[in-house]
Amino acid sequence: MLESDSSRELCVVTPLLKLFGDVPDQETAMASDSGSLENDSEDETTALHRASTEEDTEEVEHSAVEDSQRFLAEQAEQAQNFTLRGTAVGLVIGIIICFSNTYFGLQTGWISGMTMPASLIGFAFFKSISRYIDYPFTPVENVLVQTVASAVGTMPLGCGFVGVVPALNYLLKPEENGPIHLSAAKLILWSLGICFFGVVFAVPLRRQVIIREKLKFPTGTATALIISVLHGGDEHAKIARHESGLESARRRSADILRSRSQSQDLLHRSTTMSGIPRDAAGNFQAVPTNSDYNMGSDEGGHKSDWKAKIRLLVIAFGVSGSYTLSSYFIPQIHHLPIFGLPLANDWLWTLNPSPAYVGQGIIMGPATTLHMMLGAIIGWGILSPLAKHKGWASGPVDSWQNGSKGWIVWVSLAIMLADSVISLGWLVLRPLIVRGPQWYGKAREGKFWELWESQQSRGFYAALRTSEHTTSHQLRSRSVSQSKQGMKSDDIPEVDAPPAHLVPNRAVLGLLVVSIGLCVLSIRIVFGALVPFYAIFLAIALALLLSVMGVRAQGETDLNPVSGISKLTQLIFALVVPSSNSNAVTINLLAGAISESGALQAGDMMQDLKTGHLLGASPRAQFYGQMIGSAVGAVVSGSVYKLYTSVYKVPGGMFEVPTGYVWIFTARLVTGRGLPEMAWQWALGAGIVFAVLTAVRIRGQGRWWQAWVPGGIAVAVGMYNTPAFTLARTIGGLVSWYWRWYRKREDTSVIVLASGLILGEGLVSILNLCLASMKVPHL
Repeated sequence: MLESDSSRELCVVTPLLKLFGDVPDQETAMASDSGSLENDSEDETTALHRASTEEDTEEVEHSAVEDSQRFLAEQAEQAQNFTLRGTAVGLVIGIIICFSNTYFGLQTGWISGMTMPASLIGFAFFKSISRYIDYPFTPVENVLVQTVASAVGTMPLGCGFVGVVPALNYLLKPEENGPIHLSAAKLILWSLGICFFGVVFAVPLRRQVIIREKLKFPTGTATALIISVLHGGDEHAKIARHESGLESARRRSADILRSRSQSQDLLHRSTTMSGIPRDAAGNFQAVPTNSDYNMGSDEGGHKSDWKAKIRLLVIAFGVSGSYTLSSYFIPQIHHLPIFGLPLANDWLWTLNPSPAYVGQGIIMGPATTLHMMLGAIIGWGILSPLAKHKGWASGPVDSWQNGSKGWIVWVSLAIMLADSVISLGWLVLRPLIVRGPQWYGKAREGKFWELWESQQSRGFYAALRTSEHTTSHQLRSRSVSQSKQGMKSDDIPEVDAPPAHLVPNRAVLGLLVVSIGLCVLSIRIVFGALVPFYAIFLAIALALLLSVMGVRAQGETDLNPVSGISKLTQLIFALVVPSSNSNAVTINLLAGAISESGALQAGDMMQDLKTGHLLGASPRAQFYGQMIGSAVGAVVSGSVYKLYTSVYKVPGGMFEVPTGYVWIFTARLVTGRGLPEMAWQWALGAGIVFAVLTAVRIRGQGRWWQAWVPGGIAVAVGMYNTPAFTLARTIGGLVSWYWRWYRKREDTSVIVLASGLILGEGLVSILNLCLASMKVPHL
């Protein structure tokens, strides 16, 4: 550190300490720095000083809490928390995302909630018509827009239209009482039945994971950051009072007892619990120092910056849309033989130069895409030729039935199962391992009430690992009032929204009962006696239980392991429903779909609630928006799926529905329906290897080398998708690495670029759909 920097920091810290009336004189500071003073026993003067400090600390905390409560009340009372125009714009954006996710989901099984692009598009729309609207478009209304849009956009996965439903419609064999063909009306009824209970169940989890435990939910936090930057003005400073509330007071009161060096540490290293940077006063720094991201307080600079972002979005959209339209007339560009014709024709090593898949890779990042590439190399470069050469997969390479494409799916499936079981098992066992001895000791001493109170304040599934953004200064900071109560900083919950803007517990309970009843009723109407009542209720119970794990995992890692949750449910149902039952495969598929839907909806709702919490939006308004979005999304996604499957051949051609094969193969595997030759031996070996690797990844959480340990889900996805898609995503991941790590530039521009590439192909694919339905010929 340069001397001038140190002096400047001290000039900032000294007035701050003077404000609280505890500035050490120069001699004391020098003596403290040199370590020449020794700590004697506390005398009367020290005791009086300590009492004065306690009073100052409590006063600061009380003031900060009041500021936070005032901010929350002001934000929640805004009429823009729930508006007809915001809901309508969110629905339109969500429908576009829904078309896009159905298109990509049927191709590769990948979807995205697109919360950040939704907030950006909503802002751009209202900014362009600002002179024609009666009241301004505010951050809390932007929260509503992205909440509704995300709820609609995730329905293709939440309702099973990229996996389970195609498996039921096209992949079930006659001996499994299939295939099951469903009309559009039944598809919509099925969707409406399973799209609500996860949303409702997420509401009571909010207080535990966001208010008490303060989990970071990285995507939700990043979305709040982007919204605050887009809207500019005083929103940057206002957020500080919300996320920090008590935390800011604890930090400031602790500063009274810190030396100069610790105060300097505060200036450089202080962050919020969720990783948003703050300055020395604890205020939110929505704008990093990077010049590309710095919009400053100048309105002109802010306006030119967001216009540049919108321009980039439009250009990316145009490029991707042009490619998509061209690909209809020249479909050969979907599979470029970049490694030569023999590898392309014999082993499917081609490149799909889709800008959308490059955009997906940008969002996924280099680590995930490189792990996918590793899966492609293992699956399509090693196992596929080996299975073909040995005669284990004697059919054509691209055959799901007797070719190596179908054979290597079993290996990828074992990897996914191993990763899921280890990851979810650790979420369950971690509190018992870490806190078990403490609980046992208190239980032996008969301190049951004390044990209950500690868990009420901390939560059974409380985070055990400090956030990567949490600094040593925060860990050291403890206010005097907390120490008197024997409580840690992280144990004290955040200030919550006013009760009038929370969803009442009675309403939550009633809606949960109604949504579960609707789920049971819809499944019985759509599938009749194929699924017994006990299986439906067990699937819902597992969905609610596993949703808690999914929400916690998403809050800590930003990954909601819905695929693992569904596979775990399928494993459990294999033990419950005997394989002799002729409907065992169908029951297994539907049970997994219910659990996946519940976990996805709960996780999506919690990400949105985290965004709203940071910006002071009304949780009740967000809940209404999510419910409306889920209802519309259920209807739209069912209709869009029926539209695509009526025009295109599914599976085949553009839409191989690989996730549908993963679902059906899992159901057959766990119900003992048999595997191809040598598949179980290789699957078992791969499962063991990746069980160990997953455990290593868990052990290395937060360490630099974790990213180098292959992730099971990413490797498996690279194996069951053909190399054409994986190569494109890897290019995107490398672009992301070049921009963020090599060039060290901010994320916003590259996220905008990726969003435009994805939305361009997703939207123009609707035009291609119309061309295909009209039988327009290819060139």
